[in-house]
Amino acid sequence: MEMISFLADDRSYLIQGGNAIRLTFEDIALRDMQESDIEDYVRWFTTETKWNDYDAPWEPIEDQNEESQHTSWREYYDQMENAPEDRIRWKFEIEWNGRHVGWISSYLIDENYECVGEIKEGQTAYRAVGIDICESDAWSHGIGTKALRTFMNYYFDQDCHELYAQTWSGNVCMVRCAQKLGFQEWCERKIGNREVNGKKYDGPTFRMERKMFPMDYKCQYYI
Repeated sequence: MEMISFLADDRSYLIQGGNAIRLTFEDIALRDMQESDIEDYVRWFTTETKWNDYDAPWEPIEDQNEESQHTSWREYYDQMENAPEDRIRWKFEIEWNGRHVGWISSYLIDENYECVGEIKEGQTAYRAVGIDICESDAWSHGIGTKALRTFMNYYFDQDCHELYAQTWSGNVCMVRCAQKLGFQEWCERKIGNREVNGKKYDGPTFRMERKMFPMDYKCQYYI
């Protein structure tokens, strides 16, 4: 098994080759999905959905049937198992002290900073990142900041030149996380474009250039 380490000051990142990737940083790890994660996803999308109050709560989970959720996540897992090993990952699972607590992912946005599922030929697109910590007892432990920092490092090492982060002003933790990592608010803020529980919230977009990624966040490669 090939092993590549990324070292930055007193911290360490690790990629294990072979069939899966695993990135570690202090007490968190980003890794590919495992079969045992299916049950966690079923639980998060049926009975333990508090995390959805912060991740686009205007888009509630529509299908909360355990059987159909299990089928969907099994199909997704099988699809990931058959994906090329050398692909650039758009998503990782988050472990905290060895426990699966959520996921981190990326998606594409267009020149108007709207999410797009598919890019047309000649269309401008940017990569945005997002995070979900689904276990409520794992909140307020700095997991999101560490996971996002590690994910950003992964993409910048893949020669990505800039990353974006989008949220709503009611998600104070995500706003603070982006600011702490050095993201700068970008483009005109969408004022009052989201409504949650009868209250209007803004939709800020943040941006980080690779060249602005703080030097002590970068890692050297050791093979």
